[in-house]
Amino acid sequence: MNTYEIYEKKCEEIRRINAELLGMFEKDLSSLSPKTIKKHLYNVDFYINEYLLHYDAQTMEHGIEMIDDFLGYFFIRKCVWSTPSTIKSTAASIKKFYKCMMEHGKIPKEDYEKLCIEIRLGMEEWRDDCAIYNDPDAEDPFMMF
Repeated sequence: MNTYEIYEKKCEEIRRINAELLGMFEKDLSSLSPKTIKKHLYNVDFYINEYLLHYDAQTMEHGIEMIDDFLGYFFIRKCVWSTPSTIKSTAASIKKFYKCMMEHGKIPKEDYEKLCIEIRLGMEEWRDDCAIYNDPDAEDPFMMF
């Protein structure tokens, strides 16, 4: 088996596990409106099945460490629908997901708290960078000199 085949096999297994986790999350959201549930599921699915598998086959547990790169760089640069508002709503979905994972014993409470702190500390900068990035008259905040 070559390296790509190993990566694909690993991604396939992670997607299978992620489907179970998303099902668990959906059940926990059952008191919300169908539209809200759909939005949370979309946001989290994108994070755990697209972003975390994009560069390497990362599990949702590793997503806790990668939230700054996702919301502060990848989401802004690679997702044409990114706005300061979608950063905030995507972060809310991800926090809800990881809270669900903590409540079901899938991650430790300390990891969930670390994620919440990271989001709280990064939110203003991420939203500001997104607004600048989306402004055609502003300088790209990600340009390296």
